[in-house]
Amino acid sequence: MKTLIVEDDYASRMILMRLLLPYGETEVAANGKEAVTAFAAALHSGSPYELVCLDIMLPEMDGRTALREFRALESAAGGGVRPARIIMTTALGDRESVVAVAHLCDAYLVKPVEKRRLIGCLEEFGFAPAPAI
Repeated sequence: MKTLIVEDDYASRMILMRLLLPYGETEVAANGKEAVTAFAAALHSGSPYELVCLDIMLPEMDGRTALREFRALESAAGGGVRPARIIMTTALGDRESVVAVAHLCDAYLVKPVEKRRLIGCLEEFGFAPAPAI
């Protein structure tokens, strides 16, 4: 599974990376603009992200805007592209921000992200840890 973690907080980024390590390749972006650039590059290279963990509050471009850009890029790529599963991550009091884009994402988790909730989402999406080499 190829994952993009979009998180400006270093500690949150490291937690997600550690939790997702068994699932495969993980890349990071620290703001919304970097995320859209990485998402577009992966899509155009023929190796799109399967999962994106996307913070709502980001510098330069917020997560809601980045999410809309991701979906627009997928739509422009045509029917051969399987849409990425997107988990929005949010601070406890920011649920309204997720509700505004809930139709575009697959799940949301409140930070700090709990391992059991994240793994539950991954299982629901049909993702499994990568086989050991």
